[in-house]
Amino acid sequence: MDSIANLLSGLWIVLQPDNLAIAFVGAVLGTAIGILPGLGPTATISLLLPVSIMLDPTAAVILLAGIYYGSLYGGSTASILLRVPGEAASVVSCFDGYPMAQSGRAGVALGITAFASFFAGIVVTFAIALVGPTFASAALVFGPVEKTALVVFGLTLAANIGEGPRIRAWVMVALGLLLSTVGVDLVSGEERFTFGVPSLRDGLHVAVLAMGMFGVSEVLLLAERKRDFTPALSTSYNLRDLMPDREDWRKSSMPMARGTVLGFVLGLLPGGGALIASFASYVMEKRLSKHPESFGKGAIEGLAGPESANNAAAQSSFIPLLCLGIPANAVIGVIMGGLLMQGVVPGPRLMFDHPELFWGVIASMLIGNAMLIILNVPLIRVFVLLLRIPPAMMAPAILIFCVIGAFSISNSMFDVGIVIICGFLSYGLRKSGFDLAPLLLAFLLGTLLEQNLRQGLILGFGSPVLFVTSPISLVFLVIAALTMTLPVLGRLLATRTGNAAS
Repeated sequence: MDSIANLLSGLWIVLQPDNLAIAFVGAVLGTAIGILPGLGPTATISLLLPVSIMLDPTAAVILLAGIYYGSLYGGSTASILLRVPGEAASVVSCFDGYPMAQSGRAGVALGITAFASFFAGIVVTFAIALVGPTFASAALVFGPVEKTALVVFGLTLAANIGEGPRIRAWVMVALGLLLSTVGVDLVSGEERFTFGVPSLRDGLHVAVLAMGMFGVSEVLLLAERKRDFTPALSTSYNLRDLMPDREDWRKSSMPMARGTVLGFVLGLLPGGGALIASFASYVMEKRLSKHPESFGKGAIEGLAGPESANNAAAQSSFIPLLCLGIPANAVIGVIMGGLLMQGVVPGPRLMFDHPELFWGVIASMLIGNAMLIILNVPLIRVFVLLLRIPPAMMAPAILIFCVIGAFSISNSMFDVGIVIICGFLSYGLRKSGFDLAPLLLAFLLGTLLEQNLRQGLILGFGSPVLFVTSPISLVFLVIAALTMTLPVLGRLLATRTGNAAS
């Protein structure tokens, strides 16, 4: 009952005119960004971090959160109509959504994605309201030792979400940890990796780093693109065409329920997120299906499950951020940077020290999902028009936002230079097949790791034994070790089996 009362108090906060307008802006902007191929929520939220400073913390997180899960609604549109994912987590929507559109069922495909996302969003919001307080209370028992082990676990998961070989993901994790050490050591007062540059004494700013990594590098990638995205706008998107029939609902209902549960669980894990949840849901539905051969040819189950899973994971990933101070993925990591810029430290005390922020953000998910279903069903034809914006116009606009945003953080041209340099380096890394998400997550977790590791060693009088004598810490370290070693052991076993067979 307390959770329901707190959720109602959060609704009262969100229904204030200013916060309601902010939620609407986040929903509209998130949908538009999701539809536009390539930009994505990480780059957009990075660009808007300087703007969020002008808002109060609750309104700022409502805006950034709305952009995040709003992009998941809109990201499916480009996937279904063009087979070009508007957002990374919408890749799975291409598998069966595009074949549905090719067979004349584009309206049903767009409709089921909106309804599946709405169902998952509403269910997960109430689940967060029920689980969040318990999660936060349990997190209060986490001391420096337990937090160190949890961060180590988060780093191993971050390395496992990167694309490509694991060694490349670990290189990105190591680079992120290295960048987190730039600045003045809070314990000794010594400068580290500043090279005598005064502007680096305070370290690298997360917003500057994120804008360079995901903004400027995206501009360079957009400049390479030669093809124009031209959807078939003559397709009918009337409300009647968007409504699935009884057979569609029968096939989609259980995948939506399973995807919601799976996404909620995966979103709680550091390193988890919408992309992993959508792929996991697709694999699960294909294995459970009586007709797996229909997947990839327009199976509506292969669309409903992943769409509910990615939205559920996006929203549940706010629990480890707000309750533990651990970003679950790159997007949540950028939002965490926005909170830190506001002077709000996410963690176990947040729900008690800033209840209006915690419950306001949770309640905004109810309002945001209601706005998104209203936007995405009747106005799909309007949003599809955004796909006509050529990359040649998008690239300069993104670059201008990056430069203005970087300068506005501390009125320093040095930050602008860091954004540009970081952008070119990130462009090179992306062209070489390196995923930037593990780097950003490691950068954010690096400071937490160093602080808690040092405090834990102080408590143990310099001995690391305390990290294995604490039951909670030992469990997380064992899981982290298994996360690192099991994939390697699996590949070695597969290699030996193949050699023996030959």
